[in-house]
Amino acid sequence: MNLDKKKFFTSINELDQWIEKNGWVGYDPYDIKEINFVKKIIKLGNKNYIMGIMREIIFELFYTFPNISRKLFNIKPTINAKAMALFAKGYLDLYLSTKEKKYLDKSDFFLKWLEKNNSQVEAGIGWGYPFDWQTKVLIPKFTPNGIVTTAAGDAFWGWYQFTNDQKYLEICKDICEFLVTLPIDNISNKQICFSYTPLSRNHVHNLNLFVAEYLIKIGNEIKKKEWVELGIKAVNYTILNQYANGSFDYNGPSDKLRNFCDNYHTGFVLRMLYSIWKITDRKDVYISLKKCYYHYINIFFEDNTIPKLLPDRKYRIDIHSCAESINCLSELSEIFPEGKKIAKNVGLWTIQNLQDKSGYFYYGFLKSRFTKKPFLSKIAYIRWGQAWMLKALTKFYLLKERKI
Repeated sequence: MNLDKKKFFTSINELDQWIEKNGWVGYDPYDIKEINFVKKIIKLGNKNYIMGIMREIIFELFYTFPNISRKLFNIKPTINAKAMALFAKGYLDLYLSTKEKKYLDKSDFFLKWLEKNNSQVEAGIGWGYPFDWQTKVLIPKFTPNGIVTTAAGDAFWGWYQFTNDQKYLEICKDICEFLVTLPIDNISNKQICFSYTPLSRNHVHNLNLFVAEYLIKIGNEIKKKEWVELGIKAVNYTILNQYANGSFDYNGPSDKLRNFCDNYHTGFVLRMLYSIWKITDRKDVYISLKKCYYHYINIFFEDNTIPKLLPDRKYRIDIHSCAESINCLSELSEIFPEGKKIAKNVGLWTIQNLQDKSGYFYYGFLKSRFTKKPFLSKIAYIRWGQAWMLKALTKFYLLKERKI
Protein backbone atom coordinates (compact mmCIF):
# COMPACT_ATOMS: atom_id res chain seq x y z
CA MET A 1 0.00 0.00 0.00
CA ASN A 2 1.57 3.32 -1.06
CA LEU A 3 1.91 6.18 1.41
CA ASP A 4 -0.97 8.33 0.11
CA LYS A 5 -3.35 5.38 -0.04
CA LYS A 6 -2.34 4.41 3.49
CA LYS A 7 -3.06 7.96 4.75
CA PHE A 8 -6.53 7.84 3.22
CA PHE A 9 -7.31 4.44 4.70
CA THR A 10 -5.99 5.45 8.12
CA SER A 11 -8.19 8.55 8.01
CA ILE A 12 -11.24 6.49 7.01
CA ASN A 13 -10.55 3.99 9.76
CA GLU A 14 -10.23 6.74 12.40
CA LEU A 15 -13.45 8.39 11.21
CA ASP A 16 -15.22 5.02 11.23
CA GLN A 17 -14.12 4.41 14.82
CA TRP A 18 -15.33 7.88 15.85
CA ILE A 19 -18.74 7.26 14.23
CA GLU A 20 -19.02 3.91 16.00
CA LYS A 21 -18.19 5.51 19.34
CA ASN A 22 -20.20 8.71 18.88
CA GLY A 23 -23.15 7.28 17.01
CA TRP A 24 -24.93 9.11 14.19
CA VAL A 25 -26.83 11.66 16.26
CA GLY A 26 -25.46 15.18 16.04
CA TYR A 27 -25.81 18.85 15.19
CA ASP A 28 -26.32 20.36 11.74
CA PRO A 29 -25.40 23.83 10.41
CA TYR A 30 -29.08 24.43 9.62
CA ASP A 31 -30.65 23.20 12.84
CA ILE A 32 -30.63 26.83 14.02
CA LYS A 33 -33.54 27.41 11.64
CA GLU A 34 -35.65 25.35 14.04
CA ILE A 35 -35.74 28.30 16.48
CA ASN A 36 -38.96 30.31 16.14
CA PHE A 37 -37.45 33.79 16.30
CA VAL A 38 -34.78 32.78 13.74
CA LYS A 39 -37.52 31.52 11.42
CA LYS A 40 -39.28 34.88 11.74
CA ILE A 41 -36.11 36.84 11.03
CA ILE A 42 -35.32 34.67 7.99
CA LYS A 43 -38.83 35.25 6.66
CA LEU A 44 -38.60 39.01 7.20
CA GLY A 45 -35.02 39.07 5.88
CA ASN A 46 -36.26 37.83 2.52
CA LYS A 47 -38.25 41.07 2.18
CA ASN A 48 -36.48 43.67 4.30
CA TYR A 49 -32.86 44.84 3.93
CA ILE A 50 -32.33 45.63 7.65
CA MET A 51 -33.78 42.30 8.72
CA GLY A 52 -31.58 40.65 6.10
CA ILE A 53 -28.54 42.10 7.85
CA MET A 54 -29.90 40.93 11.21
CA ARG A 55 -30.33 37.44 9.75
CA GLU A 56 -26.69 37.36 8.63
CA ILE A 57 -25.46 38.56 12.03
CA ILE A 58 -27.42 35.79 13.79
CA PHE A 59 -25.97 33.20 11.41
CA GLU A 60 -22.48 34.59 12.08
CA LEU A 61 -23.02 34.19 15.83
CA PHE A 62 -24.04 30.57 15.37
CA TYR A 63 -21.10 29.90 13.06
CA THR A 64 -18.62 31.60 15.39
CA PHE A 65 -19.92 30.07 18.62
CA PRO A 66 -21.64 26.87 17.42
CA ASN A 67 -21.60 24.78 20.61
CA ILE A 68 -22.46 27.63 22.99
CA SER A 69 -25.28 28.85 20.74
CA ARG A 70 -26.90 25.45 20.54
CA LYS A 71 -26.72 24.94 24.29
CA LEU A 72 -28.09 28.43 24.88
CA PHE A 73 -31.11 27.80 22.65
CA ASN A 74 -31.50 24.19 23.76
CA ILE A 75 -31.04 22.75 20.27
CA LYS A 76 -30.91 18.97 20.52
CA PRO A 77 -28.74 16.70 18.36
CA THR A 78 -30.78 14.74 15.82
CA ILE A 79 -30.55 11.85 13.37
CA ASN A 80 -30.43 13.21 9.82
CA ALA A 81 -31.77 11.02 7.03
CA LYS A 82 -29.29 12.46 4.54
CA ALA A 83 -26.39 11.55 6.80
CA MET A 84 -27.78 8.02 7.08
CA ALA A 85 -27.99 7.81 3.28
CA LEU A 86 -24.40 9.02 2.86
CA PHE A 87 -23.18 6.56 5.48
CA ALA A 88 -24.99 3.73 3.68
CA LYS A 89 -23.30 4.58 0.36
CA GLY A 90 -19.92 5.29 1.92
CA TYR A 91 -19.75 2.01 3.80
CA LEU A 92 -20.88 0.10 0.70
CA ASP A 93 -18.00 1.63 -1.28
CA LEU A 94 -15.66 0.79 1.58
CA TYR A 95 -16.79 -2.83 1.45
CA LEU A 96 -16.32 -2.94 -2.33
CA SER A 97 -12.71 -1.80 -1.95
CA THR A 98 -11.76 -3.87 1.13
CA LYS A 99 -14.16 -6.87 1.02
CA GLU A 100 -14.43 -6.61 4.81
CA LYS A 101 -17.91 -7.77 5.78
CA LYS A 102 -18.16 -5.42 8.76
CA TYR A 103 -18.48 -2.50 6.34
CA LEU A 104 -21.22 -4.22 4.37
CA ASP A 105 -23.08 -4.87 7.62
CA LYS A 106 -22.83 -1.19 8.53
CA SER A 107 -24.12 -0.11 5.14
CA ASP A 108 -27.02 -2.53 5.49
CA PHE A 109 -27.84 -1.11 8.93
CA PHE A 110 -28.10 2.45 7.61
CA LEU A 111 -30.13 1.27 4.62
CA LYS A 112 -32.60 -0.51 6.88
CA TRP A 113 -32.90 2.65 8.98
CA LEU A 114 -33.88 4.57 5.84
CA GLU A 115 -36.49 1.95 4.96
CA LYS A 116 -38.09 2.31 8.40
CA ASN A 117 -37.88 6.09 8.67
CA ASN A 118 -39.19 7.63 5.46
CA SER A 119 -41.62 10.55 5.45
CA GLN A 120 -45.33 10.33 4.77
CA VAL A 121 -46.10 11.27 1.17
CA GLU A 122 -49.08 10.99 -1.13
CA ALA A 123 -47.20 8.84 -3.62
CA GLY A 124 -44.03 6.81 -3.36
CA ILE A 125 -41.50 7.42 -0.57
CA GLY A 126 -39.34 10.39 0.40
CA TRP A 127 -37.16 11.77 3.16
CA GLY A 128 -36.61 15.23 4.68
CA TYR A 129 -34.61 17.10 7.29
CA PRO A 130 -35.24 16.65 11.03
CA PHE A 131 -35.85 20.35 11.65
CA ASP A 132 -38.10 23.15 10.43
CA TRP A 133 -36.55 25.60 7.99
CA GLN A 134 -37.85 28.87 6.68
CA THR A 135 -37.58 29.84 3.01
CA LYS A 136 -40.28 31.85 1.28
CA VAL A 137 -42.59 29.43 3.09
CA LEU A 138 -42.10 27.40 6.26
CA ILE A 139 -40.90 23.87 5.59
CA PRO A 140 -41.87 21.70 8.60
CA LYS A 141 -39.45 19.06 9.82
CA PHE A 142 -39.47 15.76 7.92
CA THR A 143 -41.14 17.33 4.87
CA PRO A 144 -39.69 15.20 2.06
CA ASN A 145 -37.53 17.03 -0.44
CA GLY A 146 -35.67 16.19 -3.62
CA ILE A 147 -32.17 16.53 -2.19
CA VAL A 148 -32.48 14.16 0.79
CA THR A 149 -34.65 11.76 -1.20
CA THR A 150 -32.19 11.41 -4.09
CA ALA A 151 -29.34 10.92 -1.57
CA ALA A 152 -31.29 8.02 -0.09
CA GLY A 153 -32.07 6.90 -3.61
CA ASP A 154 -28.38 6.78 -4.45
CA ALA A 155 -27.81 4.37 -1.56
CA PHE A 156 -30.62 2.04 -2.65
CA TRP A 157 -29.44 2.21 -6.26
CA GLY A 158 -25.94 1.28 -5.10
CA TRP A 159 -27.30 -1.79 -3.34
CA TYR A 160 -29.35 -2.75 -6.39
CA GLN A 161 -26.25 -2.57 -8.57
CA PHE A 162 -24.30 -4.59 -6.02
CA THR A 163 -26.89 -7.34 -5.42
CA ASN A 164 -29.20 -7.17 -8.44
CA ASP A 165 -31.96 -7.71 -5.87
CA GLN A 166 -35.27 -6.42 -7.26
CA LYS A 167 -36.46 -5.24 -3.84
CA TYR A 168 -33.96 -2.38 -4.01
CA LEU A 169 -35.10 -1.48 -7.51
CA GLU A 170 -38.69 -1.39 -6.25
CA ILE A 171 -37.66 1.16 -3.63
CA CYS A 172 -35.90 3.18 -6.35
CA LYS A 173 -39.16 3.14 -8.34
CA ASP A 174 -41.12 4.30 -5.28
CA ILE A 175 -38.65 7.18 -4.88
CA CYS A 176 -39.33 8.23 -8.46
CA GLU A 177 -43.07 8.09 -7.79
CA PHE A 178 -42.50 10.75 -5.15
CA LEU A 179 -40.08 12.84 -7.23
CA VAL A 180 -42.59 13.27 -10.06
CA THR A 181 -45.07 14.79 -7.56
CA LEU A 182 -42.72 17.72 -6.84
CA PRO A 183 -44.09 20.99 -8.28
CA ILE A 184 -42.89 21.49 -11.86
CA ASP A 185 -42.51 24.76 -13.71
CA ASN A 186 -43.26 24.09 -17.38
CA ILE A 187 -40.93 26.62 -18.97
CA SER A 188 -41.59 25.41 -22.53
CA ASN A 189 -42.37 22.22 -24.43
CA LYS A 190 -38.75 21.14 -23.96
CA GLN A 191 -37.86 22.69 -20.59
CA ILE A 192 -39.10 22.12 -17.05
CA CYS A 193 -37.72 22.74 -13.57
CA PHE A 194 -38.42 20.62 -10.50
CA SER A 195 -38.98 22.26 -7.11
CA TYR A 196 -37.23 21.48 -3.84
CA THR A 197 -40.26 20.39 -1.80
CA PRO A 198 -43.95 19.73 -2.45
CA LEU A 199 -44.84 22.96 -0.60
CA SER A 200 -43.71 25.67 -3.04
CA ARG A 201 -42.34 26.26 -6.51
CA ASN A 202 -38.72 27.32 -6.95
CA HIS A 203 -35.80 26.99 -9.36
CA VAL A 204 -32.56 25.54 -7.99
CA HIS A 205 -30.16 24.04 -10.53
CA ASN A 206 -28.45 21.42 -8.39
CA LEU A 207 -31.78 20.14 -7.05
CA ASN A 208 -33.26 20.10 -10.54
CA LEU A 209 -30.37 17.97 -11.81
CA PHE A 210 -30.44 15.57 -8.83
CA VAL A 211 -34.10 14.83 -9.60
CA ALA A 212 -33.52 14.71 -13.36
CA GLU A 213 -30.56 12.32 -13.06
CA TYR A 214 -32.49 9.94 -10.82
CA LEU A 215 -35.55 9.86 -13.07
CA ILE A 216 -33.41 9.28 -16.16
CA LYS A 217 -31.38 6.57 -14.44
CA ILE A 218 -34.28 4.59 -13.01
CA GLY A 219 -36.51 5.29 -16.00
CA ASN A 220 -33.82 3.95 -18.28
CA GLU A 221 -33.38 0.84 -16.11
CA ILE A 222 -37.08 -0.08 -16.08
CA LYS A 223 -37.89 1.31 -19.55
CA LYS A 224 -40.29 3.96 -18.24
CA LYS A 225 -40.15 6.50 -21.03
CA GLU A 226 -42.15 9.27 -19.32
CA TRP A 227 -39.67 9.51 -16.43
CA VAL A 228 -36.77 9.74 -18.83
CA GLU A 229 -38.52 12.45 -20.82
CA LEU A 230 -39.24 14.50 -17.69
CA GLY A 231 -35.60 14.21 -16.67
CA ILE A 232 -34.37 15.26 -20.11
CA LYS A 233 -36.58 18.36 -20.07
CA ALA A 234 -35.18 19.31 -16.66
CA VAL A 235 -31.63 18.89 -17.97
CA ASN A 236 -32.47 21.11 -20.94
CA TYR A 237 -33.58 23.88 -18.59
CA THR A 238 -30.40 23.84 -16.53
CA ILE A 239 -27.82 23.62 -19.33
CA LEU A 240 -29.58 26.36 -21.29
CA ASN A 241 -29.16 28.65 -18.27
CA GLN A 242 -25.42 28.06 -17.91
CA TYR A 243 -23.29 31.23 -17.85
CA ALA A 244 -20.76 31.87 -20.60
CA ASN A 245 -17.83 31.20 -18.23
CA GLY A 246 -19.18 27.70 -17.53
CA SER A 247 -20.68 28.39 -14.10
CA PHE A 248 -24.25 28.03 -12.89
CA ASP A 249 -26.08 30.40 -10.58
CA TYR A 250 -27.58 28.69 -7.54
CA ASN A 251 -31.04 29.80 -8.72
CA GLY A 252 -32.47 29.71 -12.20
CA PRO A 253 -35.10 31.94 -13.84
CA SER A 254 -37.80 32.92 -13.11
CA ASP A 255 -36.51 33.16 -9.54
CA LYS A 256 -34.41 36.21 -8.83
CA LEU A 257 -30.83 35.25 -9.68
CA ARG A 258 -28.45 35.50 -6.74
CA ASN A 259 -25.24 35.66 -8.79
CA PHE A 260 -24.08 33.01 -6.34
CA CYS A 261 -21.76 30.24 -7.50
CA ASP A 262 -20.02 28.24 -4.77
CA ASN A 263 -17.73 25.24 -4.53
CA TYR A 264 -19.90 22.38 -3.34
CA HIS A 265 -23.06 23.21 -5.29
CA THR A 266 -20.91 23.38 -8.44
CA GLY A 267 -19.58 19.93 -7.54
CA PHE A 268 -23.14 18.63 -7.24
CA VAL A 269 -24.01 20.00 -10.68
CA LEU A 270 -20.87 18.47 -12.20
CA ARG A 271 -21.53 15.00 -10.81
CA MET A 272 -25.11 15.01 -12.06
CA LEU A 273 -24.14 16.27 -15.53
CA TYR A 274 -21.48 13.56 -15.71
CA SER A 275 -23.93 10.80 -14.78
CA ILE A 276 -26.56 12.13 -17.20
CA TRP A 277 -24.00 12.30 -20.01
CA LYS A 278 -22.94 8.68 -19.38
CA ILE A 279 -26.56 7.54 -19.61
CA THR A 280 -27.69 9.68 -22.54
CA ASP A 281 -24.46 10.29 -24.50
CA ARG A 282 -25.76 13.77 -25.32
CA LYS A 283 -23.12 16.01 -26.87
CA ASP A 284 -24.64 19.21 -25.46
CA VAL A 285 -24.51 17.76 -21.94
CA TYR A 286 -20.84 16.89 -22.39
CA ILE A 287 -20.06 20.40 -23.64
CA SER A 288 -21.84 21.89 -20.62
CA LEU A 289 -20.03 19.47 -18.29
CA LYS A 290 -16.62 20.27 -19.76
CA LYS A 291 -17.12 24.05 -19.55
CA CYS A 292 -18.27 23.82 -15.94
CA TYR A 293 -15.45 21.41 -15.00
CA TYR A 294 -12.62 23.65 -16.20
CA HIS A 295 -14.26 26.68 -14.61
CA TYR A 296 -14.42 24.68 -11.38
CA ILE A 297 -10.81 23.50 -11.23
CA ASN A 298 -9.42 26.84 -12.39
CA ILE A 299 -11.10 29.13 -9.85
CA PHE A 300 -12.18 27.11 -6.82
CA PHE A 301 -8.81 25.83 -5.57
CA GLU A 302 -5.80 27.57 -4.11
CA ASP A 303 -2.63 25.87 -5.39
CA ASN A 304 -4.78 22.95 -6.62
CA THR A 305 -5.12 22.01 -2.95
CA ILE A 306 -7.30 24.22 -0.76
CA PRO A 307 -10.97 24.46 -1.78
CA LYS A 308 -12.33 28.00 -1.71
CA LEU A 309 -15.99 28.58 -0.91
CA LEU A 310 -16.44 31.25 -3.60
CA PRO A 311 -14.38 32.21 -6.66
CA ASP A 312 -13.22 35.47 -5.06
CA ARG A 313 -13.27 34.39 -1.41
CA LYS A 314 -11.09 31.79 0.26
CA TYR A 315 -12.95 31.63 3.57
CA ARG A 316 -14.81 29.81 4.77
CA ILE A 317 -12.74 26.70 4.02
CA ASP A 318 -15.73 24.49 4.65
CA ILE A 319 -15.57 20.74 5.28
CA HIS A 320 -18.50 20.43 2.86
CA SER A 321 -16.40 22.01 0.09
CA CYS A 322 -13.50 19.70 0.96
CA ALA A 323 -15.69 16.60 0.85
CA GLU A 324 -17.49 17.47 -2.37
CA SER A 325 -14.20 18.41 -4.08
CA ILE A 326 -12.77 14.97 -3.30
CA ASN A 327 -16.04 13.24 -4.20
CA CYS A 328 -16.64 15.12 -7.45
CA LEU A 329 -13.09 15.11 -8.82
CA SER A 330 -12.63 11.43 -7.96
CA GLU A 331 -15.79 10.53 -9.85
CA LEU A 332 -15.00 12.71 -12.87
CA SER A 333 -11.39 11.46 -13.04
CA GLU A 334 -12.67 8.72 -15.34
CA ILE A 335 -12.80 11.34 -18.12
CA PHE A 336 -10.79 14.20 -16.56
CA PRO A 337 -7.82 12.32 -15.02
CA GLU A 338 -6.01 15.50 -13.93
CA GLY A 339 -8.75 16.01 -11.35
CA LYS A 340 -7.61 12.98 -9.39
CA LYS A 341 -4.42 14.76 -8.37
CA ILE A 342 -6.43 17.72 -7.06
CA ALA A 343 -8.75 15.31 -5.22
CA LYS A 344 -5.71 13.69 -3.61
CA ASN A 345 -4.25 17.08 -2.66
CA VAL A 346 -7.53 18.22 -1.12
CA GLY A 347 -7.90 14.94 0.74
CA LEU A 348 -4.41 15.02 2.23
CA TRP A 349 -4.75 18.71 3.17
CA THR A 350 -8.14 18.06 4.80
CA ILE A 351 -6.84 15.08 6.76
CA GLN A 352 -3.84 17.07 7.98
CA ASN A 353 -5.68 20.29 8.83
CA LEU A 354 -9.29 19.39 9.65
CA GLN A 355 -9.29 15.89 11.16
CA ASP A 356 -9.24 15.69 14.93
CA LYS A 357 -7.04 13.16 16.72
CA SER A 358 -10.23 11.41 17.81
CA GLY A 359 -11.19 10.83 14.15
CA TYR A 360 -13.94 13.32 13.34
CA PHE A 361 -13.62 16.30 10.96
CA TYR A 362 -13.92 19.95 11.99
CA TYR A 363 -16.36 22.35 10.35
CA GLY A 364 -13.47 24.34 8.88
CA PHE A 365 -11.59 27.64 8.86
CA LEU A 366 -14.02 30.55 9.19
CA LYS A 367 -13.68 34.29 8.94
CA SER A 368 -16.38 36.02 10.96
CA ARG A 369 -17.55 39.59 11.41
CA PHE A 370 -16.55 39.10 15.03
CA THR A 371 -12.98 37.91 14.38
CA LYS A 372 -10.28 39.77 12.43
CA LYS A 373 -8.41 36.61 11.48
CA PRO A 374 -9.66 33.20 10.30
CA PHE A 375 -10.28 30.74 13.11
CA LEU A 376 -10.81 26.99 13.29
CA SER A 377 -14.34 25.86 14.12
CA LYS A 378 -14.06 22.39 15.64
CA ILE A 379 -17.73 21.47 15.90
CA ALA A 380 -18.51 17.94 14.62
CA TYR A 381 -21.45 18.27 12.22
CA ILE A 382 -22.77 14.79 11.42
CA ARG A 383 -24.34 15.32 7.99
CA TRP A 384 -22.32 18.31 6.84
CA GLY A 385 -18.93 16.92 7.84
CA GLN A 386 -18.69 13.31 8.95
CA ALA A 387 -21.13 11.69 6.53
CA TRP A 388 -19.88 13.64 3.53
CA MET A 389 -16.23 12.99 4.37
CA LEU A 390 -16.85 9.27 4.77
CA LYS A 391 -18.49 9.18 1.35
CA ALA A 392 -15.76 11.30 -0.25
CA LEU A 393 -12.78 9.46 1.23
CA THR A 394 -14.24 6.06 0.41
CA LYS A 395 -14.98 7.19 -3.15
CA PHE A 396 -11.35 8.22 -3.62
CA TYR A 397 -10.07 5.06 -1.95
CA LEU A 398 -12.32 2.89 -4.14
CA LEU A 399 -10.96 4.56 -7.28
CA LYS A 400 -7.39 4.02 -6.05
CA GLU A 401 -8.21 0.37 -5.39
CA ARG A 402 -9.62 -0.04 -8.90
CA LYS A 403 -6.67 1.99 -10.31
CA ILE A 404 -8.88 4.28 -12.33
